[in-house]
Amino acid sequence: MANASIRRPAVAGAFYPADPRALNTMIGDLLNAAMPLEKVHWPKAVIVPHAGYIYSGPIAASAYASLRGAAPFYRRVVLLGPAHRQPVDGFALPASQTFATPLGEISLDRTAWEQLQLAPDIHVDEAAHALEHSLEVQLPFLQTVLEHITVVPLLVGRTTAGRVADVLETLWGQEETLIVISSDLSHYLPYHQANWRDQATVEEILRLQPQLNFEQACGALPVNGLLLAAQRHHLVPTLLDHRNSGDTSGDRNRVVGYTSIAFCQERPHVSH
Repeated sequence: MANASIRRPAVAGAFYPADPRALNTMIGDLLNAAMPLEKVHWPKAVIVPHAGYIYSGPIAASAYASLRGAAPFYRRVVLLGPAHRQPVDGFALPASQTFATPLGEISLDRTAWEQLQLAPDIHVDEAAHALEHSLEVQLPFLQTVLEHITVVPLLVGRTTAGRVADVLETLWGQEETLIVISSDLSHYLPYHQANWRDQATVEEILRLQPQLNFEQACGALPVNGLLLAAQRHHLVPTLLDHRNSGDTSGDRNRVVGYTSIAFCQERPHVSH
């Protein structure tokens, strides 16, 4: 077998607790406190934020709480997020075949990992993944709410929304495949200005309008690609949560926006 190394956590102790017991407790508290705006049934895809848990954890938990009833249902998670640390042309796969967190290890989907490399714009780039947080911070949540999953972790760099949608199509799978798109919204605006901009961004997402730019969302490309794919597959978006770091951390001078949105085959029937 080719490179079977383990990708060690890069932001444990910074973005989330490094101690397994503290991390378990924090995630449990976040999930138990989550109050999604609507109930959703087995989403095909979710958009979730990727900041430190004290900032975006409550918003991410609104999406992950919706997966708890389907723990045995999902078998594979396709993870797409932006590359913050190192420029990426096209898409970057890790060389490592296992991702570790304080809660344990998750194996990559080896078959998908090999098949994706047949595309000229999908490369193995361990360095791009080594320090990247956008995918890593999703893993402890996934380990908590799901069972026996493999992951397909892809960093999205210089590419197009159409190409992202094509890659998602090759990974779409059946109902056992969950797609997780990692993205924050606006960055470092004053609280009320951020609310105004992020509300407009959320409305674009809910209307499946794939024209987001990087001022609206750092993960604009993977989000836009998902919106194109959602159009193809007739998925219905549902807003689960929309807040910013001013709501969770208290500092409202320079905030970062967050949202959790689920995409399902049909509109949910139950709401709070």
